[in-house]
Amino acid sequence: MFNNKLQVIVVGGGAAGFWGAIATAVSHPYTQVTLLEAGSEVLAKVRISGGGRCNVTHACFDPALLAQHYPRGGKALRAAFTRFQPQDTIAWFAQRGVKLKTEADGRMFPVTDDSATIVDCLIRAARQAGVVIRTKAAVTGVTPTEGRFRLQLKSGEKLVCDRILLATGGSPQGHRLAKSLGHTLELPVPSLFTFNVHDPALRQMAGVSVNSTAVKLSVPDAKPLKQTGPLLITHWGLSGPAVLKLSAWGARLLHDHRYQAQLQVNWLPDANPEDVRGQLTSAKTDFPKRGVATYCPFKIPRRLWQYLVQRIGIDEGVLWSGLSKKTLNKLVEELTQGNYPIQGKGVFKEEFVTCGGVKLKDVNFKTMESRLCPGLYFAGEILDIDGVTGGFNFQSAWTTAWLAGQAMGVI
Repeated sequence: MFNNKLQVIVVGGGAAGFWGAIATAVSHPYTQVTLLEAGSEVLAKVRISGGGRCNVTHACFDPALLAQHYPRGGKALRAAFTRFQPQDTIAWFAQRGVKLKTEADGRMFPVTDDSATIVDCLIRAARQAGVVIRTKAAVTGVTPTEGRFRLQLKSGEKLVCDRILLATGGSPQGHRLAKSLGHTLELPVPSLFTFNVHDPALRQMAGVSVNSTAVKLSVPDAKPLKQTGPLLITHWGLSGPAVLKLSAWGARLLHDHRYQAQLQVNWLPDANPEDVRGQLTSAKTDFPKRGVATYCPFKIPRRLWQYLVQRIGIDEGVLWSGLSKKTLNKLVEELTQGNYPIQGKGVFKEEFVTCGGVKLKDVNFKTMESRLCPGLYFAGEILDIDGVTGGFNFQSAWTTAWLAGQAMGVI
């Protein structure tokens, strides 16, 4: 095809594709690595991730703990993380002049706060390693033949290689290629999304956030799912890390129930209901002439307090002295166990993650090689692996691609 070197083709110009291509070329200099991207631009998802800052990884350096952040694939990744984990990712970028910083919640970004830093680094590293990068090179078919692979491109061009890495993310075409090579897929469904709540008064508070909440997701005939963390009110309903984590763990469950569910929100997770009742009673005693809607005894946004008060039917002019025991109990319940019907899902614009993909039992996680088709490797989101928000999906891409890169050049 190019010369007498071992020919490796990487299908997919995203994070996993680039990482796998670079790892192969660096570890095995006698290989010729070609990366094929269907679109006109490589690393497009990397460029827009993290609000344009690129959440490269997460500062969790214990493989066992790290694996717990993956609703699907955690068990398979645990051993993989003992070979390549966030510390290795940090070191890899540092060796190439890119320093990462850790934010309070553990997310790691380039110190430049610019995803272009990561994109440029990956492209530069690939070119220095001798990787041939081709865009507008959509692969429509792959056929194993006599120990090699023949690739059909949309343009009509045909290529031949010895090893192939499918790193096509959640794209339908990548799934079709995997199926054509004998693999079965777990049904791909969305993960990491916001919850639609049809409450005009709630939506009017779009932009209001609470740093600490406890949320519980319930659907019929299933065990409730619980998460904690910041919560954000949006024009569609509810988002923020607590909701996004719930959407990841409940991705398939919510899909099966057509995104109809009940969300219970505890706006004061650091206090038990009796403590909340006590603070409300104290407010009634200490500030009898103040309006309930205008005086909030808790550290939550004023607009949220006013919404919650109105939600249980307390009129704007009601004074603390006029708050009945029954209404006070309703307020306790609203603050600690407020119920919000979920009626559909929105999108999380900084992430495009799917739950589902190539079944993990079909893949050898020591090498990322297919157990069904020798010479075929997988990395990244094409696999039935997905993590919660916070840099975990990128880390699984780096790890699986690195493992594939170490193995693909072995003769």
